[in-house]
Amino acid sequence: MSWPDTFLGRPMRRRFFRLAGVVALGALTAGCFQPLYGDHSIGAAGDVRGKLASVDVPPIDTPNGTALARISVHLRNQLIYGLTGGGQAASPAYRLVIRLSASQRQVIVDVSSGRAEVVNYGLTASYQLIDSATGKPVVVSTAQAQVSYSVPGQEQRFAGARGLRDAENRAADVLAQNIQARLASYFVAGT
Repeated sequence: MSWPDTFLGRPMRRRFFRLAGVVALGALTAGCFQPLYGDHSIGAAGDVRGKLASVDVPPIDTPNGTALARISVHLRNQLIYGLTGGGQAASPAYRLVIRLSASQRQVIVDVSSGRAEVVNYGLTASYQLIDSATGKPVVVSTAQAQVSYSVPGQEQRFAGARGLRDAENRAADVLAQNIQARLASYFVAGT
């Protein structure tokens, strides 16, 4: 008897060779993987980070002095930071035009007082990515975010106002991430 027959029985040897085959196949396909935000590109898609940095985000048109105006500034700032990574913006090759709308729905209402205890805050952004060279939209889409917040009793009305403001900021953050992911998808896939 040889050493492999005594040390590794037939079932153990089969498992070992199967595992080695899976590892070898994994190593062969590892060269096909490309991270979404990677620097090096195999195809003609180019550098996604560079293309995201070339997106200009103009101020979002909202009524002045409203909560939606504050949210639009927060959303724009999050988008600019997310697209450029906090670095210098490239020369704009695209323009991102956004329209915002907000909604509130009472989810849980106190039966005795009739006051809302939990409210869902919704933020919807309709946006277009416009190619600056041709002036035609290349991406037309909508992103939505729904967040909830608690409304404490009558004695804590400022806590309720702060809860609403935090919900607005969270919804804007979610929208910024969704829009950024959609634009990155467009720059990689072209659709």
